[in-house]
Amino acid sequence: MTTLDAYLDHKRQALAGLREKLKAPEAGPKQISATAHAEGRSGVRRIRIRDFQVLSDSPPDFAGYNLGPSSPELQLGVLASCLTHSFLIQAADLQIPLDDLEVEVTADIDSRGSLLARADIPVFPHNIRYTVRVSTPAGPEAAASLEKAVDRACPILNLLRNPQTITGEVEYRRAVRHAAE
Repeated sequence: MTTLDAYLDHKRQALAGLREKLKAPEAGPKQISATAHAEGRSGVRRIRIRDFQVLSDSPPDFAGYNLGPSSPELQLGVLASCLTHSFLIQAADLQIPLDDLEVEVTADIDSRGSLLARADIPVFPHNIRYTVRVSTPAGPEAAASLEKAVDRACPILNLLRNPQTITGEVEYRRAVRHAAE
């Protein structure tokens, strides 16, 4: 059976190098961004992040074509990915061997909240729950240390747990349509 040990060694070396870079005077916060564009005819959202793209769509009952996960599903995937990565980082840092790691995230969502304007039903995914399935030869004390370290350091877990200030603006542009369209 293949374990994650070789990867954790690689991760440990990368973390050491990153820590050195972060000590430099020019180190500090950096801006990250994502852009989504609604594609004509389908409404599919093409999300661009750095040199990558992800398609987001809706199921057919929301007038989608089921060509990709919905935004709420992507959010759960982002949390699952971040928790998984945080477990890998912390296991590497704490030198806890891992044989296998899987994170499942679930939530409840009820479209009546937004489509029927039911004030008693949240419009967002709620009751978010996750299960981490980790296989390690380390004992319960190491597992508890790992869990505590992830709880403190996982960026998306902490983003969702802590209120954030979100500002926004809407820019309107006048569209010019031609007769052939």
